[in-house]
Amino acid sequence: MTSNQHQGQLVIIGGAEDKEGECKVLREFVRCAGGIDAKIVVMTVATESPREVGDDYIRVFERLGIENVRIIDTIEREDAETSRALEAVNEATGVFFTGGDQARITEILKDTTLHQALLKKYTEGLIVGGTSAGASMMSANMILEGEGQTHPRIEIVEMEAGMSFLPEAVIDQHFAQRGRLGRLLTAVARHPDLIGIGIDENTAIVVRDHQFEVVGDGSCTVVDLSEITHNNIGELLRDEGLALCGIKLHILPEGYKFDLKNRQPLTENKVVKTPAMAVAS
Repeated sequence: MTSNQHQGQLVIIGGAEDKEGECKVLREFVRCAGGIDAKIVVMTVATESPREVGDDYIRVFERLGIENVRIIDTIEREDAETSRALEAVNEATGVFFTGGDQARITEILKDTTLHQALLKKYTEGLIVGGTSAGASMMSANMILEGEGQTHPRIEIVEMEAGMSFLPEAVIDQHFAQRGRLGRLLTAVARHPDLIGIGIDENTAIVVRDHQFEVVGDGSCTVVDLSEITHNNIGELLRDEGLALCGIKLHILPEGYKFDLKNRQPLTENKVVKTPAMAVAS
């Protein structure tokens, strides 16, 4: 199996997912991980309140019928090398990263034995989920922090290496609620080979075999600069506005799918053709 082939799935959540009502998004994670037979590990590395956050997820997963839920809290990098953490991941059918600060995830876990075990298990079928910070870290080039509700400028986004579960994309979360289109556009302008994916709150994308499907109450915004006709990024100082022409922008609500490999939205299992494609065919 090559490095870009995965048997597992990713459940990437835009944050603020429902934990009290229908729990549609978390229910989807549980279903992917094996239903009532799932063995779930909750990773609280991103939060400074691991006991409180971990207990919240134990309650919701148990309410959904899961008896086997374990909390792994890695406070220091040394904790990611312990036999207890590795054993938990090796036995799990689903690993879930809570919200908090994505910098904590990469500082403590990236390139550790536990990180390598997670990547390996993912290629073998593990379901990896994450919300908010746990969503951002899925990228190889991760949005570390940035300013929302503003136009694209180089200075509004800080990026660093992520955990590389979804290397072909850069993920942003709390997307519509915090007005983050400008910062996602900036991130993709700096890495135009990547697809930008902005996920609303209480919304997830479920990724398998280079495709994803949207689940939840909000939408997923996809930004594609692969066919951009003009940008001024090479001429700018940090505080000056970006010009981006010829952007592809897709808004996908629940039930819609996207082909990451071919960079095309899908509907009823067919590629949605642009006018240029329709003429060519």
